[in-house]
Amino acid sequence: MTLQNKTLIFFVLVFGLTVPFWVAGLLTSRQLLPALPVSALGFLCPVTAAAILAYRADGSAGVVALLKRSFDYTRVRSRVWFVPTLLLMPGIMVASYGVMRLTGVQVPILQFSVLSAVVLFCAFFIGALGEELGWSGYATDPLQDRLSALGASLLIGAVWSVWHWLPLLEANRSLAFIAWWSLDTVALRVIIVWLYNNSGKSVFVAALFHALVNLTWQLFPVNGSYYDPRVTGLITASVALLIVFLWGPRRLSRYRSA
Repeated sequence: MTLQNKTLIFFVLVFGLTVPFWVAGLLTSRQLLPALPVSALGFLCPVTAAAILAYRADGSAGVVALLKRSFDYTRVRSRVWFVPTLLLMPGIMVASYGVMRLTGVQVPILQFSVLSAVVLFCAFFIGALGEELGWSGYATDPLQDRLSALGASLLIGAVWSVWHWLPLLEANRSLAFIAWWSLDTVALRVIIVWLYNNSGKSVFVAALFHALVNLTWQLFPVNGSYYDPRVTGLITASVALLIVFLWGPRRLSRYRSA
C-alpha cells in the first residue's frame, strides 16, 4: 500500500466510522454538554481507524504499539515544552476575552468550579486521545515526511475541520461560525504538529493540548456561551503564522531528527 493510499484510506475510514454517530446526532436534540451534540462521541473513530490499519499492517503488535503512545510523555526531550502545551491555549482564550471586552462586547466574568473543570478536563483528555492517536499517532508522520510539517498540518487540519461540520450544524451553528471555526481548527493543527514535533513526537502532548482546547472553549466564560470563533480564530492563526516563521515550515522544529 502506497503512502498516499494509506493516508487516504485512513481519512475515508474515519469518516465512514463516524456516520452512525452523525446519524445519532441528527435523530436526537440531546447534548452531551452545551453546544456538544451526541455525534461528538465520534471521537472514537480516528483511533479505531488507526487501530484497524495498524492491525492490517502489523497485527496485534501494531495495535499495541499505537495504544502505548497514549502516555508516551517519556519521549519529551525538554520538559520546557510542557509550558506552551499547558499555557498557550489558556493564553489564547484570555487574549480573546480581552479583545472582546475592548471592542465593547459585554462578556461576563469567568464562572466555573475547580471540581467541574477537573472532571471536564478528564473527559476531554479521553476524547482527545481518541482523536490524537489517529491524527497525530497514525497520520502525521507519514504526511509530514511527504509534504513537510506545515503541509501535513494544513491537510490534517482541513480534514479535521470538515469532519466536525455536521456536528456543528447539529449544534445549530451558522455557516459564518463554521467558517471562522474552521480557520481556528486548521491553525490549531499547525500548533499541535509543532508541539508534537518538538516534544519528541509525543501523542500524549498532542492530546494534552487538544484537551485544553476543548476545556478552555467550554469554560469561555460560561459553558462556551460567548465564544466567538472570529476573534479566537484570528488570534490562533496569528500564533500559528508566528510559529511557522520562527521554526520553519519544513519541520516546524529545530530538531533535525524530529
